[in-house]
Amino acid sequence: MSDERLPFKKKFLFALSAIPDQMVYQFFNLFVFTYYFAVVNLGTVPVMIGFIVWSLWNSINDPILGGLSERTRHKGKLGKRKFYLIITIIPLSLMMIFLFTVPFAASEKILQYIYFLFIIMLFEFFYTLWDVNVNALFPEMFPTESHRSQTNVFVKALTVLGIIIASLPSLLFSPLVPDETTTPAGLNIIKINYIIGGTMVAVITILTAIPFLLKGIKEKDEDQEIFEKRPSFYQSLKITAKNTTFLKFTFTNMLVWYVFNTLILILPLFGVYILLIDQGFIITISLASALIIAALLLPLHMRLGRKLGMRNAFMLTLGIWIVLLFFFVLIPLGNVVFGIIVTAIQGIALSGALFYVDIIHGDVIDEDALKFGVKRSASYYGVNAFIHRFSTIFAILTIGIVFQGTSWANDYNPLIPLSEVEFAIKTIMFVFPAIGCGIAIIILSRFPLHGEKLKKMREELKQHPYLQ
Repeated sequence: MSDERLPFKKKFLFALSAIPDQMVYQFFNLFVFTYYFAVVNLGTVPVMIGFIVWSLWNSINDPILGGLSERTRHKGKLGKRKFYLIITIIPLSLMMIFLFTVPFAASEKILQYIYFLFIIMLFEFFYTLWDVNVNALFPEMFPTESHRSQTNVFVKALTVLGIIIASLPSLLFSPLVPDETTTPAGLNIIKINYIIGGTMVAVITILTAIPFLLKGIKEKDEDQEIFEKRPSFYQSLKITAKNTTFLKFTFTNMLVWYVFNTLILILPLFGVYILLIDQGFIITISLASALIIAALLLPLHMRLGRKLGMRNAFMLTLGIWIVLLFFFVLIPLGNVVFGIIVTAIQGIALSGALFYVDIIHGDVIDEDALKFGVKRSASYYGVNAFIHRFSTIFAILTIGIVFQGTSWANDYNPLIPLSEVEFAIKTIMFVFPAIGCGIAIIILSRFPLHGEKLKKMREELKQHPYLQ
């Protein structure tokens, strides 16, 4: 396929998939931890363990669903990936409501906890079934770097929009968490607001998915010979796990998402205890500012990647992110304007982190396709998602371990001394994410698909049109 410019319609309709994909996941990351930790008040360690169990479930869930998609035969007009996307969208949308619909009283902590575990794992099942198939479509529908770069600008711009929309329900959350004056009736109002927010996200998820499902997916027919080349589930896992190029990429990706997930998980408490606000709209403004900057800088990162190479531009971006993270340490208590500015400038690095990942992953899949004669996109995205989920385990462990040195060691206490919680939250927002970025840079420096080797691989790919 040539590198001519793609029609706007094709890029935009495919990119619409990013809104439900990222909106539901970031809504989960933004509010589920805070909801069960501070509103339902299940306790620090139980919530931390719950998220670890959820992430371990993903270690089974992600590669299995990726392999299932890979071994599914093309179903005519329903395609291969499209079939799973259609059957997933309604239950995925409903999860946005059920995450906050805890059908048990505060005195029934064990039942509340069982529901918490069940609903976050059920959410993850449907989310993975959607996410792994959307991601598998990307390198299959857009086989060249030029087409991937053109489309990825749209995908990441709408990813940003999806995350902004995910933060908008926080406008309802006033206060975000109960304080020492909250009555039982007030606590119920807080819970209802979370349910209303989840309902809003559920509706938007369906509305944005419809045009993508109807017009945004173009799958090639897969003949019997190509299908038979696909290795079995266990063979695919074995091959993928031995691909050191892929492992270097996916561990880098995991560390990037560790940084982002850590910041997202702690953001509501950052607003309440560092900026000293109890209005959700400040959180929305802070996050939206970062994401708008990220969206505006996507074309810059596309040009930077073409000039320096995607790997080198990615490393530069992560180095800049370490510097930007340090400004969280400098925010004085209650300085809302400074807090919004510091949060907003994180978008400079976030933009590049979002952009380069998919381009580099596409190259990894192309190299594998040259070796085996078939693109195994879903298998790679399934295993990548498995390793990626450890970012959440590490983010939760980071928060849980730091909280062990505070009055939140056992459960949420709104009367915690500000000096104590300030140190904890700033440590979570700078020290550990900076370490994550540093390790990612070291791993990327050993990533082999760049320069002449990458150029040679792409030239070889052009000799195999059935892989395009």
